[in-house]
Amino acid sequence: MNPFDRHQPAATPATRIRGAFTALVTPFDETGGIDDAALARLLDHQLAGGIDGLVPCGTTGESPTLAPAERERVIEAAVRAAAEWRPAQIEGSAGIPTDTAVSVRPVVVAGTGTNDTAATIRATRRAAELGADAALVVTPYYNRPDQRMLAAHFTAVADDGGLPIVVYNVPSRTGSNVEADTALRLAEHPRVVAVKEASGNLEQIATIIRDRPAGFSVMAGDDAWTLAVLAMGGDGVISVASNEIPAEMAALCAAARDGDWARARLLHDRWLPLFRANFRGGPNPVPVKAALAMMGIVRDGLRMPLLVLDGPARDRLEALLDAEGLLPVAPALAAGHRARHATDGAGPASRRTRRTVTGRASAGRGTVGTAGTAGTAGAAPVRSVPA
Repeated sequence: MNPFDRHQPAATPATRIRGAFTALVTPFDETGGIDDAALARLLDHQLAGGIDGLVPCGTTGESPTLAPAERERVIEAAVRAAAEWRPAQIEGSAGIPTDTAVSVRPVVVAGTGTNDTAATIRATRRAAELGADAALVVTPYYNRPDQRMLAAHFTAVADDGGLPIVVYNVPSRTGSNVEADTALRLAEHPRVVAVKEASGNLEQIATIIRDRPAGFSVMAGDDAWTLAVLAMGGDGVISVASNEIPAEMAALCAAARDGDWARARLLHDRWLPLFRANFRGGPNPVPVKAALAMMGIVRDGLRMPLLVLDGPARDRLEALLDAEGLLPVAPALAAGHRARHATDGAGPASRRTRRTVTGRASAGRGTVGTAGTAGTAGAAPVRSVPA
């Protein structure tokens, strides 16, 4: 039985990384601390959308600004949510017929990487104690190790960390690229189970996919590259956009897995503007946090040196979410979500059926709160994915 085949009966997930995994944002409250209620809403939104995996404490989770105790708190929340997950009906999303239930719990891949090998091993061991299924280990940043040193770093973490590891290659942030030959050597290690490839180097990604050993997964590290990576034989994506649209990203990956490339292309083309918008106007996770605030899921708060999205980029993002029907009717947490969206008639009427935070669709706009207002505490809904 393939434990990641969502048509199979319930099973404990293996360490094969496959499908759509969400690189979770870390919600902060008005004081700058972890917002546990918002984190619970975000996790509910993911589970309701049939996401394949949860990735707390990565780049999107602002891991450089998290204290060790905060990292543990976020990882524990993700592990707890995955453990409490039960098979559920996904209403036409995730590429599954409406009479088919999702039957495999999400995999939790905890971000544990630093530029200190010993510290990374300690963090990975702690993630194992907290119940994570695997660890996402970023290429060491700032000290810029060469290929020999990179191989030694990842091997040490795989040997001593106590978890299967996903190599996270993102040269634009770290200054070091895990070259294809190095990735393939690491893939021979029984505890190096995947690579999150965010190099933007199509030839390098294709080489890894072609020459990898059986059981080693290649995950896109950029939403806009998901379809291309899947078409070359890759396994899925560790996604920013699935914070906003988990069902749709799961559906894209499921369609490719099922050989329904027309549907996969349709989903890719439909959501490509959102993939782009999530990286415009500020570095990740600035735009996606703004979007999630507009959607009423988290507060729009970041830790410095990052600042909230503003100006024309915020206006464009809001217009995009509006056009796609992603803005809620019920009062939202939306920091910066301006008063023109209220029901007093100011601003243009929505052209699409809108959904409430509790999942009931409604035509036109609803009242939207200002920064710091309390949103609906219930889980965000599962939304139908267009065929």
